[in-house]
Amino acid sequence: MALTEKEKAKIAKEKATKIVSVVTNDSKKHVEGFFDFIRTQGVIGLAIGLAVGVAASDTVKKIVEGFITPIVQFIVGSQDALVNASWTFEAWGRSATFAWGAALSSLITLVATALVIYWIVNIFRLDKLDKKKQ
Repeated sequence: MALTEKEKAKIAKEKATKIVSVVTNDSKKHVEGFFDFIRTQGVIGLAIGLAVGVAASDTVKKIVEGFITPIVQFIVGSQDALVNASWTFEAWGRSATFAWGAALSSLITLVATALVIYWIVNIFRLDKLDKKKQ
């Protein structure tokens, strides 16, 4: 028994409707799964923390550059002189140059940055913001 064009079109339409329904249901499941992932994994909190961290990093950098670096420059003379300071050791026809000034300058910046972060956390009591999980 041969199908008419009308019956063929009706069957094709029903198949297409089933496919669209399956795709739509799968898409809904994926979207719901995505939002569930965001809620359970704390992605929003992570994004907020990242944004605040970037701003805090810039603030700490400006404080170190604006206040700590000038104090160090006042004590040692100039930042460039400290960075370029080195010591050369020669023995048995060979030499080695130790750039101790660059390492010391980097160490001073690290300690100053850590100190500024410590002060900010303690002055504004940021360590008390976190809630303890129960």
